[in-house]
Amino acid sequence: MNLYITNANNYFNLKGSFSKDNLDVFWNEFQFIFERNDRVTINIERLTHIDKSGINALVKLHNESLTKEKSLSIIGMGNPKVYTRFKNEEAA
Repeated sequence: MNLYITNANNYFNLKGSFSKDNLDVFWNEFQFIFERNDRVTINIERLTHIDKSGINALVKLHNESLTKEKSLSIIGMGNPKVYTRFKNEEAA
């Protein structure tokens, strides 16, 4: 499954599968996001799958927001598999 990203007023919805196979889709959307915006919200509720590469991309974006003193909110826990993956990576 592909990764789909929709955006309205700095509120981004991620839908589908987020993996190493589609990191380019994610970075095409978010590579310079903090040069254009002070606040960004990413909703992950509609993700059906996320692998370690997807989580690392979100962590990297989070770290960039801290370095640039910008606000990044990651919301949504719709799919228990995605939440479990986050918790497992956090514990590691």
